[in-house]
Parts: sequence; C-alpha cells; structure tokens
Amino acid sequence: MIRSMTGFGSGRGSMSGEEVDVEVRSVNHKYCEVKVRIPRELAALEHEVVRSVKERLSRGGVDVAVRRTPSGSLVTPRVDVGLAESYARAFAEVQARLGLPGSVTLADVIAAEGVVRLDERAVDLEIVGEALRRGVAAALSQLVAMRAREGEALARDLVARLDELERLVARVAALAPQAVELYRGRLAERIAELSRGLPLDPGRLAQEVAVFADRTDVAEEITRLRSHLGQVRALLEVSEPAGRKLDFLVQEMHREANTIGSKSQNADIAGVVVALKAEIERMREQVQNVE
Repeated sequence: MIRSMTGFGSGRGSMSGEEVDVEVRSVNHKYCEVKVRIPRELAALEHEVVRSVKERLSRGGVDVAVRRTPSGSLVTPRVDVGLAESYARAFAEVQARLGLPGSVTLADVIAAEGVVRLDERAVDLEIVGEALRRGVAAALSQLVAMRAREGEALARDLVARLDELERLVARVAALAPQAVELYRGRLAERIAELSRGLPLDPGRLAQEVAVFADRTDVAEEITRLRSHLGQVRALLEVSEPAGRKLDFLVQEMHREANTIGSKSQNADIAGVVVALKAEIERMREQVQNVE
C-alpha cells in the first residue's frame, strides 16, 4: 500500500542516565532531504541520524529535532592553582608596599581572571549515541505508521478518481464512432445542398468520411489511457515507494487527454475531455503527496 510523505513522530531514548528526545516531521519533497537540529556536543552523531532516516524513508523533506537531557552538570570547574599562588603573592606584595590594612582573602584570589574556569564535561558518545539511536528509531516508527495511515486515505481517494476516469474514458470511446456518423450525415447534407440536386457520389463521400475518421481517430489514445489507469491501480497496491512512477503516469495521462482534445471536433467529446483533464489534475495534486 502506498504511503504519504506527510507525518510526525516522536521518541525518547535512555541509556545510563542519558536521555535523548527526538521529534521527526516530514513534508512533500521530490527527494529525501534531511535537516537535523542537534546539540553542539552531539554534532559528531549527525551523520548517523541522517543515515537512519534515509534507511527508513525514500522521499520527503524531513526535519529532525534532537534534545538531550544529560546526567549531571554539563560543566566542571577547574582551578589553576599555580596562577592562584601567583595572584596571592602579587596581592600580598602590593599590600605590603602600600601599607594597606587587611589581608589577601580567598575571595580576592578566586575572583582574579583566569583562576577559575568552567570546562565542558566530556560526553561519552557511545552512551549518548545509543540513547540517540533508540530515540530516532522510536520517532521514525511513529512517523512511518502515520505516513502509512495517510497513504491509505490517499489510496482510497485515488481509487475513486480512477473509477471516474475509467467512466469518462469509456464515454469518449462510445462517442468517437458516433462523431464519425454525425460527420457523415452533415457532410452528405452539405454536399446535397451545394450540388443543387445533382447525384451524390457515394465513393467520394466515403473517401471524405474515411479521411475525417482517420484524422479524428483516438483509439490509440484511449488504449494508452486505459493502460495507464491499470498501471496506476496496480501501483496503489505495492509496498515499495511508487510516488515517482505515479507522477510520471499522471503526466502521460494528461498528454493523452490533450491529444484526444486536439483531435476531437465533436462538442460532446470536447466536454468529456474537459472533465477528464480536470480529474487528472486532481489526481496529480494527490500523487504529489505519495512517497
């Protein structure tokens, strides 16, 4: 069954106190384009997220948002003891030379530039990576399930449109021979009117009708249209992505409908062709959503 390209999924992965939340959204796109928003400390894992998405999805514009909840603080204080000693000696020397009251305190030394710095705590990419993989897998499973549900709704709509298109094509096939007979009758009347009672040459009339029939023959276009409709119906049942094939077939259907319209000189057929092209266009819009 076909799948839609639109969907949403979320998941959480946990490992050794590390928690990673993942949200995945997808919309229509000609190819599979993945954009990842991930914390800076996990940037090395971004390519793995992209690969995981492309293993599950073949088409769609996919946005992945990753949020990490770390175990413990993200930073660790570091004290430069040697620099602190230098500051303390320098402060004491200045105090003694200037005869200032009081004494150098710990607060004075700690406040000095460079004595205390905050270092980012090292991230264990193996642990966080496993949590991330679990979160991505859970989010993608939800996304795929939603795209499958959307695909079922798309398939039902497309089947209804196929039924209508088949009805319209059958109508064109029925009207085509009638158009030739109508032309024969009008031509005979016109010739009789212009000949002013002279005998009508049946052979000449038959020749003109044959030329008209050949020029307006749409049997090939009808056959191809029916073939395309059958292929579309079959593709709706396959499990692999079929969006590109469906898009191509709809383009070919539109081409055949245009050819029928350009060949036809019958008002009834022209009216059916207008309805045919409108229904094909509605189908094209829906097919744009198929993976």
